[in-house]
Amino acid sequence: MSLVPGRDATQPPASGVKLTYDDFVLFPDDGKRHELINGEHHVTPSPNRKHQAIVWNLTGMLWSYLRAHPIGRAFSAPFDVVFSDFDVVEPDLLYVSNARKDEVLTAQHVRGAPDLVVEVGSPGTRRRDERLKHKLYERHGVVEYWVVDSEFDLLKVYGLVDGRYVLSRELSLLAGDVLTTPLLPGLSMPLELIFED
Repeated sequence: MSLVPGRDATQPPASGVKLTYDDFVLFPDDGKRHELINGEHHVTPSPNRKHQAIVWNLTGMLWSYLRAHPIGRAFSAPFDVVFSDFDVVEPDLLYVSNARKDEVLTAQHVRGAPDLVVEVGSPGTRRRDERLKHKLYERHGVVEYWVVDSEFDLLKVYGLVDGRYVLSRELSLLAGDVLTTPLLPGLSMPLELIFED
């Protein structure tokens, strides 16, 4: 199977068999992102420069904030989030609060729902981020989900309300918006810094 840069591919299991975490740990360390969603293998090529810049910008702001306010831990890919034997993903960035870290954080990965998950998308991964992962994170109780659109310089914030995601904010670089979250009190992240390349 050939992979088009910036697009993710699904490798469906043969004859309806779902892959598990045991299969996942055998995937090659080839610089691509391998994930399981409902037992289906999804592969994404290594990210482009803009994607990497956004992840590093967000990581830097979160790292600085958490050094001054040690209320939790942040991790960036590659770092597995294991929701079930059939659902294993590597979000671009995630945050686990101190209140929940003993419940979900292991020496190897996160087993359960982080408080916050961030996915930096591209045109080729938009459907997966906005549909498949949206449903997955919602189903497993991730409190807040940020979808960063690197093509249009937009950021969507979904919050969990009564077990369902609600689009609480849609921010844009063009409007000069600033990202805040109740999960990280006092942190303000201007989109001009998030999308700085």
